[in-house]
Parts: sequence; structure tokens; C-alpha cells
Amino acid sequence: MHSWQGYVLLFIFRMKRELFDRSGELNIEKDRRELEAMAKLFKPLTPIECSAVIANNVPAEWITPLGITTERVILYIHGGSFNSGSIISHRPLAANIAFACKARALIIDYRLAPEFPYPAALEDSRAAYDWLLSEGIAAEHIAVMGDSAGGTLTLTLLLQLKQEGKPLPALAACLSPATDFTMAGESWIFNREKDFMLNFKNIRTAGEIYLHGANLQSPLVSPLFADLHGLPPVLMQIGSDEVLLSDCIHFADRAKDAGVPVTLEVWDGMQHVWQYTASFLPEARQAIHHIGEFAEHLWGNE
Repeated sequence: MHSWQGYVLLFIFRMKRELFDRSGELNIEKDRRELEAMAKLFKPLTPIECSAVIANNVPAEWITPLGITTERVILYIHGGSFNSGSIISHRPLAANIAFACKARALIIDYRLAPEFPYPAALEDSRAAYDWLLSEGIAAEHIAVMGDSAGGTLTLTLLLQLKQEGKPLPALAACLSPATDFTMAGESWIFNREKDFMLNFKNIRTAGEIYLHGANLQSPLVSPLFADLHGLPPVLMQIGSDEVLLSDCIHFADRAKDAGVPVTLEVWDGMQHVWQYTASFLPEARQAIHHIGEFAEHLWGNE
């Protein structure tokens, strides 16, 4: 059931799709401008302090909610179809999640396609994680989280660390991640009229630009095809109306079969990364609260 705010946002998303985005053609410069503008509409729920830093040559920013002094850190990887998004565009979302988790966040400006195709974004995510360890932050005090493309990068980072025998973070959270770049999931069909944020043509083009000929079934491209044994606890949140719904359901099923402690939350009627709109949408605040509860369950209430 939607709140009244949810119905307002749904109407806006529907009108935007029907009036302006009917072609489904990818326009990266337009998407970048719109995503940056979103940060002006949705604000952090709490006062924050921000401090720029370079993490192993990756531009990054510490986000510290007021009053947070814990050693716990969230490495936050933003979304944007691998070609858009930035520290600025996703500062509010990262800040809200950090506040809910009683942690500070390190959000990174990883390199974007088409200027820097795969595996540049994964390399930058790994570099930032290594930097946290080099700064003396223990792996058990680190969580990796991300939305959309950042959720995919969260999973592929875990897999890369596991493959190389590196210390794994304590937990991970993925908001509306893609896990299968073959785009074979059935929700691409049954949710195509309900999802006003993503469409097959646009996302396929974005994937081609990002992957630049990489194997679609490579575990570090599509986490669904990986050996998932040994991963840390993972929370996945997805809207019931998203085309990526089956990506999350299938990944969660495979993760459970591999013994991974995975929690899948399917939120009724929600659109792609609805958590972004927490300063307006009650369901977004509720979802972020769940992320905080998930972290508290694993980290304890410090």
C-alpha cells in the first residue's frame, strides 16, 4: 500500500516516462544532469559533516552524521547505471543510511562509462576498500553498501575479495541491484509496464557501454553466476514493481543454497531505489530503518 506521498511520486514518474522518455533511448549527459539535480530535491534527514579525501587515488568523501563517533564504516557505492551519479548526487542517501546504521560512510566517485568501461568501477571500489584497511579499519568494522549499479558493484566486490582470500566486510546491503546482465529474468517481462524508472532498451545499452564486450556471465559482471559460498550476510531490498525483481529473487535463492545469510525484502509497489526519496517518502524512511536494524543485528548496538 502506498502512502499519499508514494502516489504523488508514482504519478510524477509515470508522467515523466510517458511525456519525456517514451523512446527509451539512452542519453548519458541528460541522465547525469538529472541525477545531480535530484540531490537538491531530497535532503539528508540529519545534520552531517563532510570531508573530502583521496582513497588510493579514488576521489571520496567521509560523511559523518552528527554525534556519530563509532569505528564502524560503510563503504558506499552509488548507483547510476555505471555511467552517472557522484558523491554529490548520492550524498543524501549515503548520509541517511549511515545515520540509520550509526556509522560514518565513505562514498566514492568511481570512474564512469563510457569514458572508463568495465572493470574501472570495480577496480576503484576495490581500491577504496583496500584503503580503509590500510587506514587501520578492521574488516569486521566495515560494511559495503550500494544502490542500483552500486548494489551490483557491492556484490562483485565481495566476490573479488573472496576469490583473492582477502578479509571480507562484516555485512553488505544492496538496494535494487542488477545481478544478471543477460537480462533473462522474467520480471523484465511482467514488470515492464509497472517500472517507470528502468526499461529494457535503455539498460541494455547502458550495460553494453559499461561492459565493453566483457562476458555477460562472468561472476564479476553478473554475480548470479558466481560461486556464492562464504559471502558475509547480505540484505537486499527491491520493489515489487521493478524489472530487476527476478534478479534479486534468483540471487537470494542461490545465496541461500550456498549457505549465505541473505535477507531479501520485496517492498510492495515500490519503484527503483525508492530509498533515495527518504526526506519525502515514508516507505523510503522505513526501508532505511530496516537497513539500520540489519546492521545493528550483526554489529550490535554500540
